[in-house]
Amino acid sequence: MSHWDRFQKSFVRYPSLGFSIDISRMGHDDAIFTSMADKVERAFKDMRELEAGGIANPDENRMVGHYWLRDSKLAPDAALKKEIDDTLDATLKFAANVHAGVLKAANGQKFTRVLVVGIGGSALGPQLVAQAITPANPPMADRVLAEIGAELATTLTLVISKSGGTKETRNGMLEAEAAYQKAGIDFAKHAVAVTGAGSELEKHAIAQGWMIRFPMWDWVGGRTSVMSAVGTLAAALQGVDVRQFLAGAAAMDVETRHRPASANAAMLLALMWHHAGGGQGLKDMVVLPYKDRLVLFSKYLQQLVMESLGKEHDLDGAVVNQGIAVYGNKGSTDQHAYVQQLRDGVNNFFATFIEVRKARDSAALEVDPGFTSGDYLQGFLRGTRKALADKGRESVTLSIEEVSAYTLGMLVGLFERAVGFYASLVNVNAYHQPGVEAGKKAATDFLKQLAQVRGVLSGNGVSAEEVAAQLGIDAEDAFHMLTHMAANGGAKLALGANPAEDRFTVS
Repeated sequence: MSHWDRFQKSFVRYPSLGFSIDISRMGHDDAIFTSMADKVERAFKDMRELEAGGIANPDENRMVGHYWLRDSKLAPDAALKKEIDDTLDATLKFAANVHAGVLKAANGQKFTRVLVVGIGGSALGPQLVAQAITPANPPMADRVLAEIGAELATTLTLVISKSGGTKETRNGMLEAEAAYQKAGIDFAKHAVAVTGAGSELEKHAIAQGWMIRFPMWDWVGGRTSVMSAVGTLAAALQGVDVRQFLAGAAAMDVETRHRPASANAAMLLALMWHHAGGGQGLKDMVVLPYKDRLVLFSKYLQQLVMESLGKEHDLDGAVVNQGIAVYGNKGSTDQHAYVQQLRDGVNNFFATFIEVRKARDSAALEVDPGFTSGDYLQGFLRGTRKALADKGRESVTLSIEEVSAYTLGMLVGLFERAVGFYASLVNVNAYHQPGVEAGKKAATDFLKQLAQVRGVLSGNGVSAEEVAAQLGIDAEDAFHMLTHMAANGGAKLALGANPAEDRFTVS
């Protein structure tokens, strides 16, 4: 079959969305639609039940409702629908009042900056939106503390944490709070919480008299929270058309909810992932968006895909060690960092190209007679795709007309549903994260032991082995704790011939 014939068989487009997907450069056979038919039907059934409010996260006995965020009519009851609508209205009203100067900084001036304190999905979603679709001259913009400088007096800080107990976010909040206090600014008059009801953060915000609080719900995971107050508040403050962002995702939901597998972009993605990795994640996904504004999309997908699909056990309790590793950067400039290996090195990946058909909003500049930068970018995309295909490297190409709030919402919605479908195909729970919780527990244990180590230091000097024996902890852990203390002024280090002979004394 010629490339042209295979392309026509493998090309699906949604004209009303300006979207298309091309799987012609994947090495699958059409028989995949029959051989996987039972699993595909189960995935569609699972998704219908999820959207209807069924328990889609059995390990935590929770509903999974991020699809309701962009179409509240899908919510399983009227009270939940009202809560979703009221929260969205409240976030947009708050942002409008900030822009209009109705809500002011403690010094009486308008807020000019927004600082977001959060990790994982509580940060990646807002960062992606800020990078991709904020206006050219946004009313407010992201900055880190060191860059904010004197503008701290007119900076609004959003602290985002569902439980309020996530230490990284708590530490970031304390750092921000300290910076405000050092500058003589009342932090509470600049602080907004996005958190779960009854959380440590909510209690703290109430006690300190913060400006306002917005909810996070237990039926929305962090990695799918960008369309909740987690993402909509920061986006609205930066001038993003939030309702268009939600509308784009809702439109993609409509297109991928009922179509058969062969015409369903989300199911096609899931099936191609299954084909490429043999249903076991044996190949990585390299994400190559050919647009600078989508530079963070691969990072966003890294969490969405890897945290959702990277599971030790399946839903039946069997050990399966599932997952798909995701990495990437923008084309074409950054692909020079790794396209050499993609073409000529180990064939352990499949690529996902993201094409933005409209090259730029302003008038195109001819960089060579008859050719614009956009022409070159299209050439680089098609050339790289062909170069990979010529060496048997598989790829999927997704195309959108332009980068806008609507189209970014479409892409987010597409990958969220693809992840849900793939999880059903391989029988894992996409909506919990036991590995993350295990890491948090191990970190907490480390900190408890660190406090114990500090307590046994003396002026006589001790070794890591001596500390470990005294406290009943691992000697390597003791060594790293002592070295950490020495690097940060809590101990003095006398180097020995090897780590066992290093001596540590109280600073």
